Amino acid sequence: MVNKLVSRFLQKNSWISPGIIAGLKLAFPIIIGYIPIGMAFGVLSRKVGVSAFNTMMMSLIVFAGSSQLIAVGLFLAGASAISIIMTTFIVNLRHFLMTAALSPFLKLWRKRELAAFAFEVTDETFGIHAAMFSSDNYLKESAFTVNIAAQISWLTGTWIGIVASQMITDIEMLALDFALPAMFIGLLVMATNDRTKALVAILAGSLSVLFSQLHLEQWNVIIATLIGATSGVLLTRWIKN
Repeated sequence: MVNKLVSRFLQKNSWISPGIIAGLKLAFPIIIGYIPIGMAFGVLSRKVGVSAFNTMMMSLIVFAGSSQLIAVGLFLAGASAISIIMTTFIVNLRHFLMTAALSPFLKLWRKRELAAFAFEVTDETFGIHAAMFSSDNYLKESAFTVNIAAQISWLTGTWIGIVASQMITDIEMLALDFALPAMFIGLLVMATNDRTKALVAILAGSLSVLFSQLHLEQWNVIIATLIGATSGVLLTRWIKN
């Protein structure tokens, strides 16, 4: 359905670059996930007393959902500015690993392009980039479109949350926390294009649920990811041999 709508849009707007259209198609699951989550952030931020301007600036400059939500919680708890900065910095250390993993594909990019690209990489856009950069037809234009579309949707959701903050008293009733898992599932399905990846995804997901039931809630995802990734590497090598 999405591809048909985009194709019709492309036919009516032939002046739009095919690279941009391809990026928008890839970013669609992120867009529909970021808007409600950004909305939740906007509502929460206003509820704890952060101004509308500062709320929008966080989504523009920080652009990291988990860090922004953590910062709001720390602000509510009365934490100092340095505590908020250091906590969000530690939470975002994983971005060094994500961009390092993409660096082999970006060797020919200019420094200003690398800076602009790295600024907008998130967990979700990284999932798309990691899957697409290995192909020969992933254009730089498409990569930037994915990043820009993701941030615009996040900013849009934040703005909607700010506007709606006076009308919404309880965001739990909207089930906005479902949007993030649903978005990750959508991205996982897009990246699962062979049996090996499907087996690894099923294994990691099952182990995560199992470890959670064994009361390892704070470690279940990390342990399951390590086991799943290791199994994937071993399985790939075994198939090649």
